[in-house]
Amino acid sequence: MSTTLTVSTANVNGLRAATGKGYVEWLATTEADVVCLQEVRAEPAQLAAHVRDPEGWHTLWAPSAAKGRAGVAVLSRAEPQAQRIGFGSTEFDATGRYAEIDLPGLTVASLYLPSGEVGTPRQDEKERFLAEFLDHLKTLRQRAADDGREVLVCGDWNIAHHEVDLKNWKTNQKNAGFLPEERAWLTRVLDEAGYVDVVRRLHPDVAGPYSWWSYRGRAFDNDAGWRLDYLMASQALADRCIEARVERAPSHPERWSDHAPVTAVFNLE
Repeated sequence: MSTTLTVSTANVNGLRAATGKGYVEWLATTEADVVCLQEVRAEPAQLAAHVRDPEGWHTLWAPSAAKGRAGVAVLSRAEPQAQRIGFGSTEFDATGRYAEIDLPGLTVASLYLPSGEVGTPRQDEKERFLAEFLDHLKTLRQRAADDGREVLVCGDWNIAHHEVDLKNWKTNQKNAGFLPEERAWLTRVLDEAGYVDVVRRLHPDVAGPYSWWSYRGRAFDNDAGWRLDYLMASQALADRCIEARVERAPSHPERWSDHAPVTAVFNLE
């Protein structure tokens, strides 16, 4: 039996498009035991069979009721003991933004937090989501603790927490994703809800490592990125994290999404 657990999270920026750019090859070679996907933007029936039901994986798909938007998934090599879509939100449970599975001693969730846009209803939506989701994160961690379980919430959180988490922070202070109130909310996830950002814990002093680069200009080539994709773990699980990395493509043409997978390894001994 393996003594480690490897978990990857990846915003695929449209799974049908990513399928033709290298996602299938990445999944075939990944060492991950669990893979969390975001921005699938497809119903399961719209996916090729080998993508919808990849050999060796158990899949949970949570598409959005709005066609072609959002959508998350959780793929696991072990069969889940239980699985859930949504977090009990009347507004958001059908929007393809959250799904979770239970494995022995662990709950793993895939999150696609709204991106927002300042001065528009999209930012209002993001603020409503943040308010509801923080309550869920607290409840989830407490429920898991009561059951003797750990928690790992992975995904595209669409917030760069600190200045070190994006290249051009000075010019983005009034933009969605780096607003003071959004960053303060992410601090509450750590301080109030009790989660640990495992990548930052293992890489405390580095710029990034970034996980998203705009397709515009030469952002990828210049590494002008943002760190938006996080693995947030309960404390005891975070203490077991022995490796965390961004799987940055070697070159721009080899990218299959504008995000790169983020992977963490946990020692279960």
